Amino acid sequence: MSVTTTLLLAIVAVSVAALNFAPALRERCLFRPYWYLPRRQYATVVTSGFVHADFGHLFFNGFTLWSFGGAVERAMGSARFLALYFLGLLVANAGTWISHRRDPDYATLGASGAILAVLFASIVYYPTGSMYIMFVPIPVPAPVFAVGYLAYSVYAAKRNVGRVNHDAHISGALFGLAFVAITDPEAWRRAIWLLTR
Repeated sequence: MSVTTTLLLAIVAVSVAALNFAPALRERCLFRPYWYLPRRQYATVVTSGFVHADFGHLFFNGFTLWSFGGAVERAMGSARFLALYFLGLLVANAGTWISHRRDPDYATLGASGAILAVLFASIVYYPTGSMYIMFVPIPVPAPVFAVGYLAYSVYAAKRNVGRVNHDAHISGALFGLAFVAITDPEAWRRAIWLLTR
């Protein structure tokens, strides 16, 4: 069984349990930046990535991981993919901690940061691909999507748009790009060559 499939099954299982019959599990898994150090809630930087706010949140993250994870895992190998995913989750929560460490009421959950690390890594490995965005009837070139997504996320983070952890999205996405640059610089050279030839 691939790492992608294993992660997806674990996320679905834990999230469904927390949403349906174990609400206390969800509460224990939340990442609360303000309380992270004082209460030594160290595990929550990982456990928060396995619970979701609702089934829509779970479906969107699960579908994105399923859509891009397999191809990225094949491109970089299972061990590096696992490192990308979990380091992406940690970096995303580090970005959240930096932005919200003084807010005792702030809490976050979901795998979005790690999944965006995977998604943005896929843009390096498959730079001529396209993305489909909800309510946009035409495919968007992957590099255009990347720039647009990051620009929107920075804008939304500064204005606290919606109940979305934009800081985690930004941190995870940038980490995905950096991880490939560090562990497989040839993939970046190939991506640049394909986009500029």
